[in-house]
Amino acid sequence: MPGFLRPLTRAVTYTRWLHVLMGSVIAWICAAIHPGLPVPTPAAWLPVLVVPVPLVVAAAMVPAVRRAEGLQARLMLFPGAHPRGGDRHARVAEVAEDPGVSVTPSASWRDRARTAVWLVLRLEVGVATALATAQLLGLALTLVGSADPVAVPLSLLPVLVVLVLMVVGGHLMARAARRLLGPSPAERLAALEQRTEQLLERNRIARELHDSIGHALTVAVVQADAARAAGDPAFTDRALEAVAESGRAALEDLERVLRILREDERPAGARPTLLDAERLVGSARASGAQVDAEMTGPLERVPGPVSREGYRMLQEALTNVLRHSGPVPVELRVAVDDARLVMDVRNALLSPSGATGRGGSGLRGIRERAALLGGRATTGPHDGAWQVHVELPLR
Repeated sequence: MPGFLRPLTRAVTYTRWLHVLMGSVIAWICAAIHPGLPVPTPAAWLPVLVVPVPLVVAAAMVPAVRRAEGLQARLMLFPGAHPRGGDRHARVAEVAEDPGVSVTPSASWRDRARTAVWLVLRLEVGVATALATAQLLGLALTLVGSADPVAVPLSLLPVLVVLVLMVVGGHLMARAARRLLGPSPAERLAALEQRTEQLLERNRIARELHDSIGHALTVAVVQADAARAAGDPAFTDRALEAVAESGRAALEDLERVLRILREDERPAGARPTLLDAERLVGSARASGAQVDAEMTGPLERVPGPVSREGYRMLQEALTNVLRHSGPVPVELRVAVDDARLVMDVRNALLSPSGATGRGGSGLRGIRERAALLGGRATTGPHDGAWQVHVELPLR
């Protein structure tokens, strides 16, 4: 099918034309009252274009009108992608991209003014389109009914003009809708803030899964390798118990994260805090690491967000020790005072050069968590050992 005829095969062309015509309804109601639909002369029809204007401007001052117009525009001017008539395998409807038309009530006088301009534009264009369509189709019927054989082919010209008006007029009205009913700067800022919050939440969930599942899998791998190398039934039993405990903890975290993703109305469950740090230490010890842990200060007074993120940082630090250095001696220090939380995890370097390969997303996640809480984190070789040092403010 020629490209210039394709718009005539799309339903959106006709829904836009209908939307334009609907904008003139108020004008015909007013014309029926005054001047009473007299003989159609330009002077008599002029009030049809003028009398309804104050009414639509007054309606635009109602905040809900903007929402109603936005919904109409989305439904009829941007109803989504439509298959072409000759495509048998095309889907009946496809998901369309955001049309750029707001569906929120007017929040400012600027929004009301834009809505008023839109309503007046719909009124005037609707009346002009209705009159032009009626006159052109009437002319086509007159030519078809005439006795002149030349007039019959000429009757196609008015129909062609009507079709061009439908396509071009609908396209222009769709562009006008984006400009006049589009989001205001405040709405765009709110949408951007919401999008930013969603991205931050996704990143947080990704870190949660990385830390929890990564820790469980690391413990399982280390324990399995150690049990196979030891060949001791008693050690194998302890290793399997540690693997089972780590797996259960990871499943709890996974279920909690999945409930958040499903937007379940039930509470997602409490996230572990520094008060649960003994579980991490026990898991690392069960994996063969010699953990020398020292925790000083009132851990229960650490604010919830700091305590929860601190737990995840310790988890990632111990996971990195097991993953990259294996069951080696580890020094773990957690100290709390009136102003800050300090955590320090150190383990011996296996390579004298200090190269450990620990440059992945886990350590980067520790630094990102610390920065979001207003603190700082440093990771890397220090005095012949690998160190993860974190300082977080309590206020």
